[in-house]
Amino acid sequence: MPKLKIEDLQKIKQRVQQTTNLREGKSRAKITVHMGTCGIAAGARDIMDAVMEIIENNNVDDVIITTSGCAGLCSQEPMATVELPGQTPVKYIDLTKAKIAKIFDGHVMNGKIVADFVLGVGSEQTH
Repeated sequence: MPKLKIEDLQKIKQRVQQTTNLREGKSRAKITVHMGTCGIAAGARDIMDAVMEIIENNNVDDVIITTSGCAGLCSQEPMATVELPGQTPVKYIDLTKAKIAKIFDGHVMNGKIVADFVLGVGSEQTH
C-alpha cells in the first residue's frame, strides 16, 4: 500500500467533516445519486461527475454528495435525491448534466424545487 500524502489526509478529513456536518445539521444539502446497475447504464456516472465538478468549480464545501443503489424506477434513471435540512427529500428523474446544473443552482443553492424534473417529494417509510 502506498504511503499517504498530506493531500490524501486532507481529503479524508474533508469527507469526515462533511459527514459530521450532515449529522449535526451544518450542511446546506445532501445529494444522493442513484447508481444501481440501471442508473449507471442510463448515465448516473455522468450525473455524479457533473455534481462533483459543480461543487469543485464553485468552491462549495457544505454540500454532501453520496450514492445509493437502485431506487426501483429503472425507466426514470438517472435519478438523484436532494435533501435540505428540515425539508422533505425531493427525487429528480431523467437527469442530464444540464438538468442537474439547474437543480443544483435552484434547489441546492437557493432552496427552490425545480418542479420540471421532480418525480416526487417525500420519502418512503416502513412501519
